[in-house]
Amino acid sequence: MNFPLYIAKRYIFSKSKNNAINIITRIASGGIIVGAMALFIVLSVFSGLRVFSLSFSNDFDPDFKANPKTGKSFEISASQEKELKNIDGIVSFSKIIEERVLFSFNEKQQVTYIKGVDSNFIHVNKASEKLFNGTWFKPKTVQVVVGYGISQKLSLGLFDFNNQLEVFVPKPGKGNIENPDEAFNKSVIIPVGIYAINEELDSKYVFADLGLTQELLEYKPNQISGIEFKTKPNSDEDAIRSQIAKIFNNKVEVKNRAELNATLYKMLNTENIAVYLIFTLVIIIALFNLIGALIMMILDKKANLKTLYNLGTEVKDLRKIFLLQGTLLSVFGGIIGLVLGIIVVIIQQQFQLIMITESLAYPVVFSIQNVLIVFGTIVTLGFIASLIASSRVSKKLLD
Repeated sequence: MNFPLYIAKRYIFSKSKNNAINIITRIASGGIIVGAMALFIVLSVFSGLRVFSLSFSNDFDPDFKANPKTGKSFEISASQEKELKNIDGIVSFSKIIEERVLFSFNEKQQVTYIKGVDSNFIHVNKASEKLFNGTWFKPKTVQVVVGYGISQKLSLGLFDFNNQLEVFVPKPGKGNIENPDEAFNKSVIIPVGIYAINEELDSKYVFADLGLTQELLEYKPNQISGIEFKTKPNSDEDAIRSQIAKIFNNKVEVKNRAELNATLYKMLNTENIAVYLIFTLVIIIALFNLIGALIMMILDKKANLKTLYNLGTEVKDLRKIFLLQGTLLSVFGGIIGLVLGIIVVIIQQQFQLIMITESLAYPVVFSIQNVLIVFGTIVTLGFIASLIASSRVSKKLLD
């Protein structure tokens, strides 16, 4: 058996004659356990909040989206559509047009985006499944689906035939405007559905038929502003990107869901790192107790160390005893803390004891990645703390 490891285990499981050292050791062990448990619970909570926050964009944003590299629109031919259908990994795609326009209803006005979509859109995007009221619009009609936030701001209801919802789009062209009535393309549209996803998205889009949007913007029948794609799970992302770009002669840029929400992903990652660093600092402070406990143990066992040294044990092996003792304390404390943290997370997942609202439980996610992060952090910091404390064992101390 490894001699330093044998002595280190004896020191861990045996009590010291000095009761103060036993108390300090228990405090150090308790600090490691609580620190590991707290770090795991917090990381699990932020994982839950991340999943909860991204669930809105996952329901609304496509797997991939192609936008023109220059300008607001591009043209797509029948042959290009056929090539897109033949790309391995693409389940379906939808042609879209997005443009900022003015909506007017009952003397109230709102500037927001009209999003023209074709009949394939319901197979690519889950927006049609998020209706708060009404139904999805029928293709090739003037029916539209509005966001809950827009309906609130305009005091807009469904099938209100006494008041008309109008959309105004500036006419393309140059020169001075002589008659304001001729400066806009106008259409009367009929709201048949209201969608509800989150506060930001509910105030952003009015969904309309692609043909109606092309007519308002004076686009050609094959002129669009983007294409949204739904892909098979675990499909080759890079291959799909390159094939789409090749079909359009590299005149479009293809972004995945993370790139479409780069700001949101960056914010969530930054918050996660910040919380991890803050709690790691708390663990570092708690490990000062471990350093103190090991130094007190070294002083308490000074006579035993002298005996071992005189029997031929090298100083480096004596140091290794306390290095292993502190590391083992960190390992055991980390395991116990993780077990307690996992129990708390599973209880919250199953029984939803802590609620944000009456109907929404505080989201937590159990992740093996978080287990490894916490265990690795505890063991690494515990090893460093033990290394610092064990360096106190020197030839001078034993003389």
